[in-house]
Amino acid sequence: MLCYLASRYKVGCLKIALCLLGCEVTQKLYFRTCRKHSLRKMPASLMSRDLVTHLLVALFGMGSWVAVNSLWIELPVVVKDLPEGWNLPAYLTVLIAFGNLGPIAVTLTHRFAPELLKEQWLIHGIQALSVLAATFLAVFWQQTVLIGGEVHSLPFLLLGFVLAFLCCTSNVTFLPYMYQFPPAFIRTFFIGQGLSAFFPCVAALGQGIGQLECRNNSFGNGTEPFYFQEKFTATKYFWFIWVLLTISGISFVGLVYWHQKERDMQRVHEQPPESSPHDSLESFPLRDSTYTTTDMKENMETTVKPTVSSPFLTWRNIYLLVLLMVSNALTNGVLPSVQTYACLPYGTMAYHLSVVLSNIANPVACFIAMFLMCRSMMVLGLISVLGAVVGTYLLVLAALSPCPPLVGNNVGVSLVVISWILFLGLFSYVKVVIGTLLHEAGHVALMWCGAAIQAGSLVGALLMFPMVSIYHLFQRTQDCVENCAF
Repeated sequence: MLCYLASRYKVGCLKIALCLLGCEVTQKLYFRTCRKHSLRKMPASLMSRDLVTHLLVALFGMGSWVAVNSLWIELPVVVKDLPEGWNLPAYLTVLIAFGNLGPIAVTLTHRFAPELLKEQWLIHGIQALSVLAATFLAVFWQQTVLIGGEVHSLPFLLLGFVLAFLCCTSNVTFLPYMYQFPPAFIRTFFIGQGLSAFFPCVAALGQGIGQLECRNNSFGNGTEPFYFQEKFTATKYFWFIWVLLTISGISFVGLVYWHQKERDMQRVHEQPPESSPHDSLESFPLRDSTYTTTDMKENMETTVKPTVSSPFLTWRNIYLLVLLMVSNALTNGVLPSVQTYACLPYGTMAYHLSVVLSNIANPVACFIAMFLMCRSMMVLGLISVLGAVVGTYLLVLAALSPCPPLVGNNVGVSLVVISWILFLGLFSYVKVVIGTLLHEAGHVALMWCGAAIQAGSLVGALLMFPMVSIYHLFQRTQDCVENCAF
Protein backbone atom coordinates (compact mmCIF):
# COMPACT_ATOMS: atom_id res chain seq x y z
CA MET A 1 0.00 0.00 0.00
CA LEU A 2 2.77 2.43 0.97
CA CYS A 3 4.83 1.60 -2.10
CA TYR A 4 1.79 2.14 -4.31
CA LEU A 5 1.27 5.58 -2.79
CA ALA A 6 4.95 6.31 -3.18
CA SER A 7 4.86 5.52 -6.90
CA ARG A 8 1.59 7.44 -7.29
CA TYR A 9 2.79 10.64 -5.61
CA LYS A 10 6.54 10.30 -6.36
CA VAL A 11 7.69 10.37 -2.74
CA GLY A 12 9.49 7.86 -0.53
CA CYS A 13 7.68 5.04 1.26
CA LEU A 14 9.18 6.14 4.57
CA LYS A 15 7.86 9.65 4.19
CA ILE A 16 4.37 8.37 3.36
CA ALA A 17 4.48 6.28 6.53
CA LEU A 18 5.51 9.30 8.56
CA CYS A 19 2.65 11.36 7.26
CA LEU A 20 0.14 8.58 7.84
CA LEU A 21 1.29 7.88 11.35
CA GLY A 22 1.64 11.55 12.25
CA CYS A 23 4.43 10.62 14.63
CA GLU A 24 6.49 13.69 15.47
CA VAL A 25 9.30 11.69 17.06
CA THR A 26 9.67 9.53 13.97
CA GLN A 27 9.78 12.61 11.77
CA LYS A 28 12.59 14.01 13.89
CA LEU A 29 14.49 10.77 13.49
CA TYR A 30 13.96 10.92 9.74
CA PHE A 31 15.34 14.43 9.36
CA ARG A 32 18.15 13.67 11.82
CA THR A 33 19.16 10.69 9.68
CA CYS A 34 19.18 12.87 6.59
CA ARG A 35 21.29 15.46 8.40
CA LYS A 36 23.80 12.83 9.54
CA HIS A 37 24.20 11.60 5.96
CA SER A 38 24.88 15.16 4.81
CA LEU A 39 27.39 15.82 7.61
CA ARG A 40 29.33 12.63 6.97
CA LYS A 41 30.57 14.09 3.73
CA MET A 42 33.04 16.42 5.47
CA PRO A 43 34.15 15.05 8.86
CA ALA A 44 37.72 16.30 8.36
CA SER A 45 36.59 19.90 7.94
CA LEU A 46 34.39 19.67 11.04
CA MET A 47 37.28 18.33 13.07
CA SER A 48 39.62 21.04 11.81
CA ARG A 49 37.09 23.74 12.74
CA ASP A 50 36.84 22.34 16.27
CA LEU A 51 40.63 22.30 16.57
CA VAL A 52 40.84 25.94 15.51
CA THR A 53 38.20 26.87 18.10
CA HIS A 54 40.02 24.94 20.85
CA LEU A 55 43.30 26.69 19.96
CA LEU A 56 41.71 30.15 20.00
CA VAL A 57 39.96 29.44 23.34
CA ALA A 58 43.23 28.24 24.93
CA LEU A 59 45.15 31.34 23.78
CA PHE A 60 42.26 33.53 24.92
CA GLY A 61 42.32 31.93 28.39
CA MET A 62 46.10 32.33 28.57
CA GLY A 63 45.72 36.11 28.80
CA SER A 64 43.58 36.02 31.93
CA TRP A 65 46.35 35.94 34.58
CA VAL A 66 49.60 36.00 32.62
CA ALA A 67 50.38 39.61 33.66
CA VAL A 68 50.14 39.13 37.44
CA ASN A 69 51.86 35.74 37.27
CA SER A 70 54.79 37.32 35.43
CA LEU A 71 55.09 40.09 38.06
CA TRP A 72 55.42 37.53 40.85
CA ILE A 73 57.87 35.36 38.91
CA GLU A 74 60.11 38.31 37.97
CA LEU A 75 60.27 39.74 41.50
CA PRO A 76 63.76 38.28 42.29
CA VAL A 77 65.10 40.32 39.37
CA VAL A 78 63.27 43.64 39.79
CA VAL A 79 63.90 43.90 43.56
CA LYS A 80 67.59 44.45 42.77
CA ASP A 81 66.81 47.74 41.01
CA LEU A 82 63.72 49.08 42.78
CA PRO A 83 64.01 51.04 46.06
CA GLU A 84 61.37 48.97 47.91
CA GLY A 85 63.59 45.89 47.76
CA TRP A 86 62.01 42.77 49.26
CA ASN A 87 59.15 44.85 50.64
CA LEU A 88 57.84 44.85 47.08
CA PRO A 89 55.88 41.55 47.51
CA ALA A 90 53.95 43.15 50.36
CA TYR A 91 53.04 46.13 48.18
CA LEU A 92 52.05 43.80 45.34
CA THR A 93 49.79 41.76 47.62
CA VAL A 94 47.92 44.89 48.73
CA LEU A 95 47.56 46.10 45.14
CA ILE A 96 46.10 42.76 44.05
CA ALA A 97 43.66 42.94 46.96
CA PHE A 98 42.48 46.37 45.73
CA GLY A 99 42.24 44.88 42.24
CA ASN A 100 39.19 42.98 43.46
CA LEU A 101 37.21 46.21 43.09
CA GLY A 102 36.87 45.21 39.44
CA PRO A 103 35.02 41.90 40.04
CA ILE A 104 32.84 43.61 42.65
CA ALA A 105 31.83 46.31 40.15
CA VAL A 106 31.07 43.75 37.42
CA THR A 107 29.05 41.57 39.80
CA LEU A 108 26.96 44.52 41.03
CA THR A 109 26.36 45.67 37.46
CA HIS A 110 25.28 42.19 36.47
CA ARG A 111 22.88 42.10 39.41
CA PHE A 112 21.25 45.55 39.16
CA ALA A 113 21.84 46.68 35.55
CA PRO A 114 22.57 43.65 33.35
CA GLU A 115 21.56 45.51 30.19
CA LEU A 116 24.64 47.75 30.62
CA LEU A 117 27.01 44.76 30.70
CA LYS A 118 28.26 43.85 27.23
CA GLU A 119 30.72 41.02 27.91
CA GLN A 120 32.33 40.93 24.49
CA TRP A 121 33.21 44.64 24.46
CA LEU A 122 34.23 44.54 28.11
CA ILE A 123 36.69 41.74 27.29
CA HIS A 124 38.03 43.75 24.34
CA GLY A 125 38.57 46.67 26.71
CA ILE A 126 40.31 44.52 29.33
CA GLN A 127 42.69 43.06 26.77
CA ALA A 128 43.44 46.39 25.12
CA LEU A 129 44.23 48.03 28.47
CA SER A 130 46.37 45.02 29.46
CA VAL A 131 48.48 45.36 26.32
CA LEU A 132 48.78 49.12 26.90
CA ALA A 133 49.77 48.67 30.56
CA ALA A 134 52.32 45.99 29.62
CA THR A 135 53.82 48.42 27.09
CA PHE A 136 54.28 51.12 29.73
CA LEU A 137 55.60 48.52 32.19
CA ALA A 138 58.32 47.38 29.81
CA VAL A 139 59.37 50.99 29.19
CA PHE A 140 59.02 52.67 32.61
CA TRP A 141 59.33 49.91 35.26
CA GLN A 142 62.73 51.23 36.47
CA GLN A 143 61.61 54.85 36.89
CA THR A 144 61.34 56.21 40.43
CA VAL A 145 59.53 59.18 41.99
CA LEU A 146 60.32 61.17 45.15
CA ILE A 147 57.27 61.04 47.47
CA GLY A 148 57.38 62.50 50.98
CA GLY A 149 61.15 62.59 50.97
CA GLU A 150 61.42 58.89 50.01
CA VAL A 151 62.10 57.32 46.65
CA HIS A 152 59.40 54.96 45.37
CA SER A 153 58.91 53.02 42.17
CA LEU A 154 55.55 54.65 41.46
CA PRO A 155 55.29 53.60 37.77
CA PHE A 156 55.87 49.93 38.62
CA LEU A 157 53.36 50.00 41.48
CA LEU A 158 50.73 51.92 39.52
CA LEU A 159 51.01 49.68 36.48
CA GLY A 160 51.03 46.64 38.75
CA PHE A 161 47.71 47.79 40.21
CA VAL A 162 46.22 48.32 36.73
CA LEU A 163 47.27 44.83 35.61
CA ALA A 164 45.98 43.29 38.86
CA PHE A 165 42.65 45.12 38.43
CA LEU A 166 42.30 43.81 34.88
CA CYS A 167 43.32 40.24 35.77
CA CYS A 168 40.88 40.10 38.68
CA THR A 169 38.09 41.44 36.48
CA SER A 170 38.83 38.80 33.84
CA ASN A 171 37.63 36.06 36.21
CA VAL A 172 34.05 37.38 36.14
CA THR A 173 34.00 38.25 32.42
CA PHE A 174 36.02 35.62 30.54
CA LEU A 175 34.29 32.63 32.15
CA PRO A 176 30.69 33.89 31.68
CA TYR A 177 31.49 34.62 28.03
CA MET A 178 32.38 30.94 27.57
CA TYR A 179 28.78 29.97 28.35
CA GLN A 180 27.88 30.29 24.66
CA PHE A 181 30.32 27.47 23.86
CA PRO A 182 29.83 23.73 24.54
CA PRO A 183 31.17 22.42 27.90
CA ALA A 184 34.27 20.90 26.26
CA PHE A 185 35.59 24.39 25.53
CA ILE A 186 35.41 25.33 29.22
CA ARG A 187 38.06 22.68 29.85
CA THR A 188 40.15 24.13 27.03
CA PHE A 189 39.79 27.57 28.63
CA PHE A 190 41.23 26.21 31.90
CA ILE A 191 44.12 24.72 29.93
CA GLY A 192 44.82 28.23 28.67
CA GLN A 193 44.72 29.57 32.22
CA GLY A 194 47.33 26.97 33.15
CA LEU A 195 49.51 28.24 30.31
CA SER A 196 49.32 31.75 31.81
CA ALA A 197 51.63 30.50 34.57
CA PHE A 198 53.60 27.97 32.52
CA PHE A 199 54.97 30.32 29.84
CA PRO A 200 56.25 32.98 32.31
CA CYS A 201 57.90 30.22 34.38
CA VAL A 202 59.68 28.78 31.36
CA ALA A 203 60.83 32.26 30.34
CA ALA A 204 62.15 32.93 33.85
CA LEU A 205 64.06 29.66 33.90
CA GLY A 206 65.55 30.53 30.52
CA GLN A 207 66.45 33.91 31.98
CA GLY A 208 68.48 32.13 34.66
CA ILE A 209 66.79 33.52 37.78
CA GLY A 210 68.41 32.38 41.03
CA GLN A 211 71.41 30.59 39.52
CA LEU A 212 74.40 30.71 41.85
CA GLU A 213 77.70 29.08 42.63
CA CYS A 214 79.34 28.59 46.03
CA ARG A 215 82.89 30.00 45.99
CA ASN A 216 85.58 30.34 48.64
CA ASN A 217 85.45 33.66 50.44
CA SER A 218 88.35 36.07 50.62
CA PHE A 219 89.32 34.86 54.11
CA GLY A 220 89.69 31.26 52.97
CA ASN A 221 87.66 29.89 55.87
CA GLY A 222 84.31 29.33 54.18
CA THR A 223 82.18 29.78 51.09
CA GLU A 224 79.91 32.51 49.87
CA PRO A 225 77.30 32.55 47.10
CA PHE A 226 78.12 34.04 43.73
CA TYR A 227 74.96 34.92 41.79
CA PHE A 228 75.19 34.74 38.01
CA GLN A 229 73.88 37.59 35.93
CA GLU A 230 70.57 36.88 34.16
CA LYS A 231 70.79 35.99 30.48
CA PHE A 232 68.41 38.82 29.58
CA THR A 233 67.02 41.81 31.45
CA ALA A 234 63.64 42.32 33.09
CA THR A 235 62.76 44.76 30.30
CA LYS A 236 63.01 41.99 27.70
CA TYR A 237 61.03 39.70 29.99
CA PHE A 238 58.20 42.24 30.22
CA TRP A 239 58.24 42.63 26.44
CA PHE A 240 57.78 38.86 26.22
CA ILE A 241 54.70 39.18 28.45
CA TRP A 242 53.50 41.95 26.13
CA VAL A 243 53.75 39.49 23.23
CA LEU A 244 51.68 36.90 25.15
CA LEU A 245 48.99 39.47 25.97
CA THR A 246 48.89 40.62 22.34
CA ILE A 247 48.51 37.04 21.12
CA SER A 248 45.68 36.52 23.59
CA GLY A 249 43.89 39.68 22.43
CA ILE A 250 44.23 38.77 18.75
CA SER A 251 43.01 35.25 19.54
CA PHE A 252 39.85 36.62 21.14
CA VAL A 253 39.15 38.77 18.09
CA GLY A 254 39.61 35.67 15.94
CA LEU A 255 37.43 33.63 18.30
CA VAL A 256 34.55 36.13 18.03
CA TYR A 257 34.77 36.13 14.23
CA TRP A 258 35.18 32.36 14.02
CA HIS A 259 32.29 31.66 16.40
CA GLN A 260 29.99 33.97 14.44
CA LYS A 261 30.99 32.19 11.25
CA GLU A 262 30.28 28.81 12.90
CA ARG A 263 26.83 29.94 14.03
CA ASP A 264 25.99 31.18 10.53
CA MET A 265 27.01 27.84 9.05
CA GLN A 266 25.01 25.99 11.70
CA ARG A 267 21.90 27.97 10.84
CA VAL A 268 22.31 26.98 7.19
CA HIS A 269 22.68 23.29 8.08
CA GLU A 270 19.70 23.33 10.46
CA GLN A 271 17.28 24.84 7.95
CA PRO A 272 14.56 22.31 6.99
CA PRO A 273 14.71 20.99 3.44
CA GLU A 274 12.64 22.86 0.89
CA SER A 275 9.27 21.29 0.33
CA SER A 276 8.30 20.17 -3.14
CA PRO A 277 4.86 20.71 -4.67
CA HIS A 278 4.08 17.05 -4.02
CA ASP A 279 4.49 17.60 -0.24
CA SER A 280 1.55 19.96 0.05
CA LEU A 281 -1.67 19.11 1.83
CA GLU A 282 -3.47 18.61 -1.45
CA SER A 283 -0.97 15.93 -2.49
CA PHE A 284 -2.14 13.57 0.27
CA PRO A 285 -5.83 12.83 -0.07
CA LEU A 286 -5.66 10.24 2.72
CA ARG A 287 -4.83 13.00 5.25
CA ASP A 288 -7.78 14.41 7.12
CA SER A 289 -8.77 17.62 5.40
CA THR A 290 -9.85 19.15 8.69
CA TYR A 291 -6.26 19.05 10.00
CA THR A 292 -5.24 22.54 8.90
CA THR A 293 -2.16 24.66 9.55
CA THR A 294 -3.96 26.23 12.50
CA ASP A 295 -4.31 22.79 14.06
CA MET A 296 -0.61 22.17 13.46
CA LYS A 297 0.25 25.43 15.23
CA GLU A 298 -1.92 24.56 18.21
CA ASN A 299 -0.36 21.09 18.34
CA MET A 300 3.12 22.57 18.43
CA GLU A 301 2.13 25.00 21.19
CA THR A 302 0.83 22.14 23.33
CA THR A 303 3.85 19.96 22.60
CA VAL A 304 6.54 22.58 23.22
CA LYS A 305 6.03 23.74 26.79
CA PRO A 306 8.03 26.60 28.27
CA THR A 307 10.89 25.36 30.41
CA VAL A 308 11.01 26.59 33.96
CA SER A 309 14.56 27.60 34.96
CA SER A 310 15.74 25.89 38.09
CA PRO A 311 17.17 28.06 40.89
CA PHE A 312 20.94 28.40 40.91
CA LEU A 313 21.56 28.40 44.67
CA THR A 314 20.99 24.70 45.26
CA TRP A 315 22.95 22.69 47.81
CA ARG A 316 24.87 21.05 44.97
CA ASN A 317 25.98 24.35 43.45
CA ILE A 318 26.84 25.84 46.85
CA TYR A 319 28.97 22.77 47.58
CA LEU A 320 30.77 23.18 44.24
CA LEU A 321 31.40 26.90 44.84
CA VAL A 322 32.79 26.26 48.34
CA LEU A 323 35.02 23.51 46.97
CA LEU A 324 36.20 25.88 44.24
CA MET A 325 36.98 28.65 46.75
CA VAL A 326 38.99 26.30 48.98
CA SER A 327 40.96 24.84 46.08
CA ASN A 328 41.86 28.30 44.74
CA ALA A 329 42.75 29.56 48.22
CA LEU A 330 45.26 26.71 48.48
CA THR A 331 46.64 26.77 44.92
CA ASN A 332 46.71 30.55 44.34
CA GLY A 333 47.30 31.92 47.83
CA VAL A 334 48.48 29.60 50.59
CA LEU A 335 50.97 27.21 49.01
CA PRO A 336 52.61 29.61 46.48
CA SER A 337 53.51 31.89 49.41
CA VAL A 338 55.67 29.17 50.98
CA GLN A 339 56.98 27.34 47.91
CA THR A 340 60.49 28.69 48.31
CA TYR A 341 60.57 27.63 51.98
CA ALA A 342 59.40 24.12 51.13
CA CYS A 343 61.71 23.55 48.14
CA LEU A 344 64.96 25.50 48.51
CA PRO A 345 66.29 23.45 51.47
CA TYR A 346 66.51 20.55 48.99
CA GLY A 347 68.45 22.67 46.49
CA THR A 348 67.80 25.02 43.59
CA MET A 349 67.27 22.07 41.22
CA ALA A 350 64.41 20.79 43.40
CA TYR A 351 62.88 24.27 43.38
CA HIS A 352 63.13 24.69 39.61
CA LEU A 353 61.74 21.21 38.95
CA SER A 354 58.84 21.85 41.32
CA VAL A 355 57.96 25.14 39.64
CA VAL A 356 58.16 23.88 36.06
CA LEU A 357 56.65 20.41 36.46
CA SER A 358 53.79 21.58 38.69
CA ASN A 359 52.87 24.23 36.13
CA ILE A 360 52.94 21.54 33.44
CA ALA A 361 50.65 19.39 35.61
CA ASN A 362 48.02 22.14 35.52
CA PRO A 363 47.22 22.06 31.77
CA VAL A 364 47.78 18.28 31.68
CA ALA A 365 45.10 17.78 34.35
CA CYS A 366 42.74 20.02 32.37
CA PHE A 367 43.47 17.98 29.24
CA ILE A 368 42.69 14.74 31.09
CA ALA A 369 39.36 16.23 32.20
CA MET A 370 38.39 16.59 28.53
CA PHE A 371 38.23 12.79 28.28
CA LEU A 372 37.65 11.69 31.87
CA MET A 373 34.93 13.72 33.61
CA CYS A 374 33.97 12.93 37.19
CA ARG A 375 30.44 14.04 38.05
CA SER A 376 30.25 12.45 41.49
CA MET A 377 30.21 15.01 44.30
CA MET A 378 31.70 12.45 46.67
CA VAL A 379 34.61 11.62 44.36
CA LEU A 380 35.35 15.31 43.82
CA GLY A 381 35.41 15.76 47.58
CA LEU A 382 37.79 12.79 47.99
CA ILE A 383 40.12 14.19 45.31
CA SER A 384 40.11 17.55 47.11
CA VAL A 385 40.87 15.85 50.45
CA LEU A 386 43.79 14.01 48.84
CA GLY A 387 45.10 17.28 47.41
CA ALA A 388 44.71 18.94 50.82
CA VAL A 389 46.72 16.13 52.45
CA VAL A 390 49.54 16.65 49.95
CA GLY A 391 49.32 20.41 50.54
CA THR A 392 49.55 19.86 54.30
CA TYR A 393 52.75 17.88 53.78
CA LEU A 394 54.22 20.79 51.80
CA LEU A 395 53.16 23.25 54.51
CA VAL A 396 54.91 21.11 57.12
CA LEU A 397 58.08 21.13 55.01
CA ALA A 398 57.89 24.93 54.78
CA ALA A 399 57.31 25.25 58.54
CA LEU A 400 60.36 23.06 59.25
CA SER A 401 62.58 25.07 56.90
CA PRO A 402 65.54 25.32 56.73
CA CYS A 403 65.82 21.75 58.09
CA PRO A 404 62.91 19.65 56.80
CA PRO A 405 63.11 15.84 56.75
CA LEU A 406 65.38 14.05 54.25
CA VAL A 407 67.50 17.13 53.46
CA GLY A 408 70.51 16.15 51.38
CA ASN A 409 68.78 12.94 50.28
CA ASN A 410 67.52 12.19 46.77
CA VAL A 411 64.39 10.69 48.31
CA GLY A 412 63.55 14.06 49.87
CA VAL A 413 64.08 15.83 46.54
CA SER A 414 61.84 13.33 44.74
CA LEU A 415 59.12 13.59 47.38
CA VAL A 416 58.93 17.37 47.31
CA VAL A 417 58.84 17.52 43.50
CA ILE A 418 56.20 14.76 43.21
CA SER A 419 54.15 16.41 45.97
CA TRP A 420 54.00 19.70 44.09
CA ILE A 421 53.01 17.90 40.88
CA LEU A 422 50.23 15.99 42.65
CA PHE A 423 49.03 19.02 44.58
CA LEU A 424 48.53 21.27 41.57
CA GLY A 425 47.44 18.42 39.30
CA LEU A 426 44.66 17.20 41.61
CA PHE A 427 43.26 20.64 42.35
CA SER A 428 43.51 21.68 38.69
CA TYR A 429 41.37 18.68 37.79
CA VAL A 430 38.85 19.58 40.48
CA LYS A 431 38.65 23.19 39.28
CA VAL A 432 38.08 22.34 35.62
CA VAL A 433 35.42 19.73 36.47
CA ILE A 434 33.58 22.21 38.70
CA GLY A 435 33.78 24.81 35.95
CA THR A 436 32.25 22.35 33.50
CA LEU A 437 29.45 21.41 35.91
CA LEU A 438 28.65 25.05 36.61
CA HIS A 439 28.62 25.72 32.87
CA GLU A 440 25.66 23.35 32.68
CA ALA A 441 23.88 25.41 35.37
CA GLY A 442 23.78 28.54 33.20
CA HIS A 443 25.42 31.89 32.53
CA VAL A 444 24.95 33.20 36.06
CA ALA A 445 26.66 30.09 37.42
CA LEU A 446 29.81 30.86 35.42
CA MET A 447 29.84 34.41 36.78
CA TRP A 448 29.68 33.02 40.33
CA CYS A 449 32.36 30.51 39.34
CA GLY A 450 34.73 33.36 38.46
CA ALA A 451 33.79 35.22 41.64
CA ALA A 452 34.51 32.11 43.74
CA ILE A 453 37.91 31.69 42.08
CA GLN A 454 38.81 35.29 42.83
CA ALA A 455 37.45 35.24 46.38
CA GLY A 456 39.35 32.06 47.23
CA SER A 457 42.60 33.42 45.80
CA LEU A 458 42.18 36.67 47.77
CA VAL A 459 41.42 34.90 51.06
CA GLY A 460 44.43 32.61 50.66
CA ALA A 461 46.80 35.49 49.88
CA LEU A 462 45.54 37.67 52.74
CA LEU A 463 45.77 34.73 55.14
CA MET A 464 49.42 34.03 54.34
CA PHE A 465 50.63 37.60 53.95
CA PRO A 466 50.99 38.43 57.69
CA MET A 467 52.47 35.00 58.45
CA VAL A 468 55.17 35.35 55.80
CA SER A 469 55.86 39.09 55.54
CA ILE A 470 54.97 40.48 59.00
CA TYR A 471 55.47 37.76 61.62
CA HIS A 472 58.13 35.84 59.62
CA LEU A 473 56.90 32.44 60.78
CA PHE A 474 58.84 30.75 57.97
CA GLN A 475 62.64 30.83 57.76
CA ARG A 476 64.42 30.88 54.45
CA THR A 477 67.47 28.67 53.93
CA GLN A 478 70.77 30.52 53.45
CA ASP A 479 72.81 29.83 50.35
CA CYS A 480 76.25 28.21 50.68
CA VAL A 481 75.83 27.82 54.45
CA GLU A 482 75.40 24.66 56.49
CA ASN A 483 71.87 25.28 57.73
CA CYS A 484 71.39 21.97 59.53
CA ALA A 485 73.87 20.42 61.94
CA PHE A 486 73.11 16.72 62.47
